[in-house]
Amino acid sequence: MTFLWPQFLWFLAAVPLLVLLYIWLLRRKKKLALRYASLSIVREAMGVRQSMRRHIPPLLFLLAMIAMLIAAARPMAVVVLPSNQQTIILAMDVSGSMRAADVQPNRLVAAQEAAKAFLKDLPRHVKVGIVAFAGSANVAQLPTTNREDLVQAIDSFQLQRATATGNAIVVSLATLFPDQGIDVSNFGPQATSNRQRGVPLEQAGKPPPKEFTPVAPGSYTSAAIIMLTDGQRTTGVDPLDAAKAAAERGVRVYTVGIGTVDGETIGFEGWSMRVRLDEETLKAIANKTQAEYYYAGTAADLTKVYNTLSSRLTVEKKETEISALFALGAAALALLSAGLSLLWFNRIL
Repeated sequence: MTFLWPQFLWFLAAVPLLVLLYIWLLRRKKKLALRYASLSIVREAMGVRQSMRRHIPPLLFLLAMIAMLIAAARPMAVVVLPSNQQTIILAMDVSGSMRAADVQPNRLVAAQEAAKAFLKDLPRHVKVGIVAFAGSANVAQLPTTNREDLVQAIDSFQLQRATATGNAIVVSLATLFPDQGIDVSNFGPQATSNRQRGVPLEQAGKPPPKEFTPVAPGSYTSAAIIMLTDGQRTTGVDPLDAAKAAAERGVRVYTVGIGTVDGETIGFEGWSMRVRLDEETLKAIANKTQAEYYYAGTAADLTKVYNTLSSRLTVEKKETEISALFALGAAALALLSAGLSLLWFNRIL
């Protein structure tokens, strides 16, 4: 536990003095009581239980004062709170290799079922968007709270050739920040040639995209990207360049690898290809954006990964000020102290 105003804790040094003052007052009353001949009768009337009662209200009041002093120091503690995550982008690989049946019934169906189960576990207020990617990346569903539209978008996936993991991140960022002019053409060699050619005719007269100031990786807590893929990038934007853009905007990119790590030849419709899960790149993307990488070798593993992500994205550990809790405890102790004193002795302390 830490404190924003630790100087107030110095007042706790007065607590032992208050205890000594209370003991002194008790002894002083005892000496005054010796003057009365009926002291022994009073003691017999009070009894041990009654004499113990007299100390309970002052003790509770002392604890209330300690709690108030701690509250004044503004304590901070790491507590688990509901996340303020408002938007999640699911970037899902729909390349031809997702037809492979090493994950039953096949990679695509397993990913679709796990994604739909993930949607059920999310709070209804969280918006979710769908980006489908293969040789290019497209928004299958803009961020929405309508789970039926999201399920429909997931069920409508069509397999395509190639894998552009970098494009998936860029399109996801463009969906989260539509005012920043994020586009695939702004990355890599194509961005250099575009700058040399000047502004395209269709963009002439349009206001320039809003400038942004890079922030700390992982600091943007209002959105996150979850990218699922089963292969290495074969075309499009370098995924590490795209991850850098996400990190500069504070967006975490959680990566999920599904399929064969060592590589496998997959063939269908008269053609074949060699696919390999590029775990190193996926781990690098997650690390660069302060997120995590998960490997799912089976459909059960994939469901477990999505369950883990759901829990991680809906609650978070955060250092939070808990002064109100101590103040509430102090008020309760003070009221209890006064109430018991009135009940037992017809006076407040």
